[in-house]
Amino acid sequence: MLWLLLVYFLFAVVLTSSVLVLTHRLGRHHDERSTHDPYESGVMPTGTARLRLAAEFYLVAMFFVIFDLESVFIFAWAVAVRELSWVGYFELLVFVVVLIATLYYLWRVGGLDWRTERQKGALARRRRAGG
Repeated sequence: MLWLLLVYFLFAVVLTSSVLVLTHRLGRHHDERSTHDPYESGVMPTGTARLRLAAEFYLVAMFFVIFDLESVFIFAWAVAVRELSWVGYFELLVFVVVLIATLYYLWRVGGLDWRTERQKGALARRRRAGG
C-alpha cells in the first residue's frame, strides 16, 4: 500500500511542476514602467507600507482569535450535548469559568485598558475635580 502513496506523491509533484513550468514558458512576459508598482484593489497606494501600529491593534486581533476559538468549542459542545451528558456539561462549565476568570484577570491588570497616558491623566484630573 505504501507504493500507492509514493505514486500519488510523485504524480502531485510532477503535475505541480509541469503547471508552473508551462505557465512560465507560455505566459506573457512584459516589463513596462508600472509593472512592479504596488496596486491594491484599484486604488493607488499613498504613503509607505512600513506603518507602525500600536500594540492595541494586535491585542484586539489576539482577543478576537481566542474568543472566536472558544465560541467554536462551545458550539461543538452544543452539537454533542446529548452524547456528553452531565460530564460534558460540567467540563463546559469548568471551561467557561476559566474563561471568565481569565477575562477578569485581564481586566484587573489593565490588559483591556487601551487609553493613552494622556487620556488616563485627563480622567484622573476629572475624578479629582469631582466631575
